[in-house]
Amino acid sequence: MTFTYPAVFTPHKDDKGFHAEFPDLELCEADGPDLEDAIEAARDAAYNWLSLEWEEGGDFPQQTHAEDMELAEGAFVRQIMVRIKLLPDND
Repeated sequence: MTFTYPAVFTPHKDDKGFHAEFPDLELCEADGPDLEDAIEAARDAAYNWLSLEWEEGGDFPQQTHAEDMELAEGAFVRQIMVRIKLLPDND
């Protein structure tokens, strides 16, 4: 299955890195020394969050539309796509 969630990227104040957080995925955050690494770290964080939610039998939250978000100065939204292979249990 493929899931897409918006991530808000905010530039670090003291270096060229970025902080990413997912408004729809509680406590799902990531950092990277540059935008490319921050996007990859965000994808990994979202994958882990969604995988854990799936294993625990939870529901996935609805995606917030970027135009409905209030962003801090310098922040921007990127849509992060995550693919999760749902394999049957082999027990």
